[in-house]
Amino acid sequence: MDQRVETVGEGQASGAALSPFVTPTAPRLDPRKFRDPRVTLDGSPRAVVSLRALDTLWFNTGTLCNIACLSCYIESSPRNDALSYLTLGEMTAYLDEIAALGLTTEEIGFTGGEPFMNAAIIPMLEASLATGRRTLVLTNAMRPMRRFERQLVDLKDQYGEALILRVSLDHYTRAVHEAERGADSWAPALAGLAWLAANGFSIAIAGRRLGEESEETARAGYAALFAELGLRLDVNDPSRLVLFPEMDAARDVPEITEACWGILHLSPDSVMCASSRMVVKRKGAARPAVVACTLTPYDPQFELGATLSEALGTVPLNHPHCARFCVLGGASCS
Repeated sequence: MDQRVETVGEGQASGAALSPFVTPTAPRLDPRKFRDPRVTLDGSPRAVVSLRALDTLWFNTGTLCNIACLSCYIESSPRNDALSYLTLGEMTAYLDEIAALGLTTEEIGFTGGEPFMNAAIIPMLEASLATGRRTLVLTNAMRPMRRFERQLVDLKDQYGEALILRVSLDHYTRAVHEAERGADSWAPALAGLAWLAANGFSIAIAGRRLGEESEETARAGYAALFAELGLRLDVNDPSRLVLFPEMDAARDVPEITEACWGILHLSPDSVMCASSRMVVKRKGAARPAVVACTLTPYDPQFELGATLSEALGTVPLNHPHCARFCVLGGASCS
C-alpha cells in the first residue's frame, strides 16, 4: 500500500533565500575538523559518550514533509525521500526488542520530515501508547496533521497526557517564522495549534532564537504570543517551550575533547546520545537501522547497527552538531 499522504502547497520556502537563523558573516568551519573519531585536529583525545540508559527511542517516520524550511538539518521537503517511510511492523519490532532486552525506555518519539505525512502514523502512535510510554510527536501542525483529527482525539481521550504534540514555531513573529518556513506557513501552524489546545491535547512548542536574541528575550516573546492566542503554556518550562540553538553545520565550532568535560563542568551523561537513539530507514534499504541520535541520520559513522542490541555502545563526538547543539548548546530533542 502506498503510505504517502499528498503534499500540500503551504509555506514553500525558496532555496535561494537565506535563513534568518544563519549568520553569513560568521567564521566557516575548518574542513580539517571532525575527521578522525579518535582525536581532534590538535591531536587531543576526542570525547566519547557511553549510553547511560535508553530513555528515549526516536523513530524517523520518513523525510518527506509538506514544507521545505531553509535551514532544516535533515533537509526535509516534499521531494526528499532519502529516509523512507517506516512501516508499523518495522516500528513495533523495536518495541518488542525493548521488552526483550529489559530496557527502561520511558519515551517514544516520532520525528520526520512531517510524521503525519506517513499514513501509518496513527497505528504507530497507538502501538507506542499501548506500552504505557510517554509518546512525543514533532509536527508543524499543518494540513497533514489535520487529516487525522478524529483519530488523534480518540487517542487523546484514551491515553490523555501520555500523548504530547510538539509544534514547531520557529519564532514568535510571523516575519521570522515565514522567512524560514515559507510564505503562508504562519496562519496554518497557529490554526493547528489552536485546534490542539481547544481539544485538550498536551502541547509543547519547539522554537528557535535569532543569533542576537537572548533566551530571556525569546521566552518573553513567546509568552506574549501565547497570551494573545489564549494558550496556557509555561514558557519557563524547558519541556514545554524548547528553544533550539543554531544548527548551521558550516559555521565554525570547537571540537570536544576528553578534557572539555572538566573545563565546561559537564558530564557526558548530559549529552543526548547518552540516553537516546533513533531508528531510520534509508531509501532502498532492506531494513531499518539505528543511529546515534536525531541530528546525524545521514552520516554513516553514526549508524550503529540494525538492532538496539547492536546500538548500545559508545559514540565519538565527531560532528559539528555534537559540539554546537548538544555540548555547547546544552540542547536535547527529548
